[in-house]
Amino acid sequence: MAIEFLEKLLSLFTGGTDSESEKRRQLKQIARDITKNKYKFYKVRGEEVQPIFAKLFYDIYKILSPAQVFLQNADKSNQLKQIVIETFLDKPMLDLQERLSEESIKERAKSTTIKDLAQQLNSDLTNFIAGFDGERSNAIDRCYNQILTFVQLVNFDYFFLLKKFDANISERNFTYKPQFEPIRGEYISDDIKDFLEILYAIDFEQDWKQAFAALKNYKGVEVVAVDQWNKLVNVFRDLKRSGIFELMVRHIDKNPAWLPKPNIPNEYILDAYLQKTRTQVEVLLQQLVQERRNAKIDELAKLIFGTSAVSRLKNYTEKANVTFQKKMLGGFIHIQGLNYLKAFLLDFFKKDIRELCDLLLVRGQWSTNILSQQLSESYHEIMAISEKLITFDDSLADDGDMGGRLRIAMAKADRDKEQVKYVRTLLKGINDEALKFITLSAQNLIIIGKNLKQVLEDYQRNPHELIINWKDIENSSEKPIDQRITEIYKVIYYFVQLMQFFVKQEQIPGQ
Repeated sequence: MAIEFLEKLLSLFTGGTDSESEKRRQLKQIARDITKNKYKFYKVRGEEVQPIFAKLFYDIYKILSPAQVFLQNADKSNQLKQIVIETFLDKPMLDLQERLSEESIKERAKSTTIKDLAQQLNSDLTNFIAGFDGERSNAIDRCYNQILTFVQLVNFDYFFLLKKFDANISERNFTYKPQFEPIRGEYISDDIKDFLEILYAIDFEQDWKQAFAALKNYKGVEVVAVDQWNKLVNVFRDLKRSGIFELMVRHIDKNPAWLPKPNIPNEYILDAYLQKTRTQVEVLLQQLVQERRNAKIDELAKLIFGTSAVSRLKNYTEKANVTFQKKMLGGFIHIQGLNYLKAFLLDFFKKDIRELCDLLLVRGQWSTNILSQQLSESYHEIMAISEKLITFDDSLADDGDMGGRLRIAMAKADRDKEQVKYVRTLLKGINDEALKFITLSAQNLIIIGKNLKQVLEDYQRNPHELIINWKDIENSSEKPIDQRITEIYKVIYYFVQLMQFFVKQEQIPGQ
């Protein structure tokens, strides 16, 4: 107790608490350390930073300023990330990367089915991703973060700092000979702290060859000469060992406990790269599927109609979709398939197919009613669909029943969210009806096609089993009956194939 009392009494005479006394003692020691330090950047008496400090940063600036131009936004560059990753790829990995390129995939697609190509790409992707084991992955991230520390060093605002010592200095102009003047330490304390955040984030013991090789590939030139970088590394190492910058900040800020906080990048770039690679392959494969689908649709349409540009609908159209798409409502989604269906019904079913079916069903004497009934039912079902399709399309006109509802609801949609829901409900019903027309027509055409094939086989064998009066039918036909059935069967066959692209496979059973 007596000792504590004496210490408190002593503090009254010395003018402060124990902590304040210790702080003053530490600051005096810091001042002595600065005075003894080999780097004479700071004059304790007067608390001034000397021109030699500015000269050091001016020399650093001269070496790194070209890299400031080269590495603008480098820390945000996806290209740089890719280059860093590719720096660590060996020959087998580079071969796999090439196989996954757009050019390679398109070339392979010329001689490979989409199914086989998809299996190959899946195998290539699996092997490529597996190649990035823990060691390779860590090396990639380590190199990229090393580059980021270098970019931080390059992008430090040396010009802003130097201008405090010489207001006449110009940015990246090294023909001017600067006249640096001493300045108060408080004016650059924050600058020194910012620089130490960068300096202490850099591991100068690492091998910088791969980092600089990646940067050279990124910009096509060396961003900094190797000998100059090695010179800087030696300077930075010595500055860190001396601790002069930390001593200056502690003395200027009167904070003996201050410690620099390194800004160490910790980026992981591999996951995003691999996901991008996977996505690019998947998107390209989907494009190839779509291209082949479109090519096959065009081919079938030309075989059937003589052209792929078929337009028969008046209101269920892409033109009508413009209004819906402006409000993100999707619109009509079965336009192409329904157009082909209506064209087929008008150009073939109501002419050649109807004439042939009438000839077979009316003139023909069938040995059994089962097959003729199947043919008759499917024929009349499609005839009914043809009429319904015309009514359906007409109803979508502005003055039609469904078109009027859509028009009124769309006019109110901006003010009433319930009307938006109502439009979506109407569109779903309309699209479901369109798909139903396509599906039912395809199903019934398959039945007609199968029956026509059996009828043709019956005509070509002797004795006939299905139809017993082929002579009468022949006499009523303007051209050979077998040729007529074959031509119509072929058209139906192509058209059913075409319709398969517009409905799910399981919706057309019995193929």
